[in-house]
Amino acid sequence: MNAPALPDIAAQASSLEQTLDWVGMEGIALPVLLAEQAINTIVDAGVSLDDGNARGIHMSRLFLGLHQLEQRPLTLSALKHVLRDFLHSHADLSEQAFIRLSGEAVFNRPALISALSGWKSYPFTLRASQSAKGFHVELLFRLSYSSTCPCSAALARQLIQQQFTEDFHGQSLDHERMLQWLGSSNGIVATPHSQRSEATLQVRLKDDVDEIPLLALIDRAEKALGTAVQTAVKRADEQAFALANGQNLMFCEDAARRLHQALLAGPEYNAFKIKVVHAESLHAHDAVALSSHNWGR
Repeated sequence: MNAPALPDIAAQASSLEQTLDWVGMEGIALPVLLAEQAINTIVDAGVSLDDGNARGIHMSRLFLGLHQLEQRPLTLSALKHVLRDFLHSHADLSEQAFIRLSGEAVFNRPALISALSGWKSYPFTLRASQSAKGFHVELLFRLSYSSTCPCSAALARQLIQQQFTEDFHGQSLDHERMLQWLGSSNGIVATPHSQRSEATLQVRLKDDVDEIPLLALIDRAEKALGTAVQTAVKRADEQAFALANGQNLMFCEDAARRLHQALLAGPEYNAFKIKVVHAESLHAHDAVALSSHNWGR
């Protein structure tokens, strides 16, 4: 005797004729390879439900389709293949397919002066979609950096000048005494405040790109800012970091403009958005700046 067929409730007609923009699953664990390293990611996968009479989609087909990405190099061609499989497995039901993949890439970053190095984490998200209009991919990532307030630096310099005038008023300037003064807490009576800051960058990748340029974009952004947060340091590195902060005074507007100009030169994408947040040490609120290029097109 043949076993009875298992019921397929999702194949039944819907009692309400209504299309849906997105149906799928969120929070799927998926290990992939990116920038030659294993990364544990969390994936959201779904399709549109364009047949309003259909009760539902075949979610297991989406889940199984993601296995094509498991522990393999994550490329745009691989994402495109999976999305097309989503649509093929939902023929006559869906016209659009979506994947949202989030994780943290960890790269080894060298110290500024010494031979030390350490690992730094960069959260990222890939959003990919496929429809009759084509294949669409966006890469979003975040990085941390230090920003020293130009206004605070100017106010600190003024206080140092005032202290210099008080300490040396009416006296001949002696080189050795001035050198000692500059190295003492009595002379440098004020220092500018700096804060740990964060930049979120989102790019729309071109169709002819295959490799995901996460590390290249991180390097481009950190070079533009000049004060990426450090990992392992010696005193020489900390001093070099202090020098970099002093030579790269930044309002949030300055940081956003630097990143904007740096991203304009990128060959891997045709649009981008930038958000910088300076978590101020003076105020309880944050200073924020936004910028974009071709994003609305």
